[in-house]
Amino acid sequence: MKKYHGTLNGKDGKMIKMNDECIFCKIIRKELPSHTLYEDDEILVFLDLFPASKGHTLYIPKEHVSTLYDMSENKMSFLKKLPIIAKKLRESVNATGLNILQSNGKDAGQVIEHIHFHLIPRYPEDQLMTLVPKAQLSDDEAKPIVENFQK
Repeated sequence: MKKYHGTLNGKDGKMIKMNDECIFCKIIRKELPSHTLYEDDEILVFLDLFPASKGHTLYIPKEHVSTLYDMSENKMSFLKKLPIIAKKLRESVNATGLNILQSNGKDAGQVIEHIHFHLIPRYPEDQLMTLVPKAQLSDDEAKPIVENFQK
């Protein structure tokens, strides 16, 4: 059973939900160290301990939410600084590109159950995997997906 407790959220004094067992919540509470790049009342941005590339960074909300599916639309404001952080990161490590990766659930590769975004700087010939389409989507494949989505 997950244990939650509130903690003060900066200057406004609002309580935010955190998980006692979550490694990211422990980093937010300063129980574990991190190489912090940026922090405010809503987000923490820090270097990934197991980087895919130089400057690989994690962008997380301070409120504990496991996946994007658990996030309400009005809680998405924590993403407003993502473009600024991404640009500053790219410039600070002299990257020529940047991937933003966000996984939901074990089958998608999510290891830590706290929503987070990987900002992965890219460099010429860095040999990191890229997603390459295998075949063009046909109308027959698209139609049932569109119909099911729009139900």
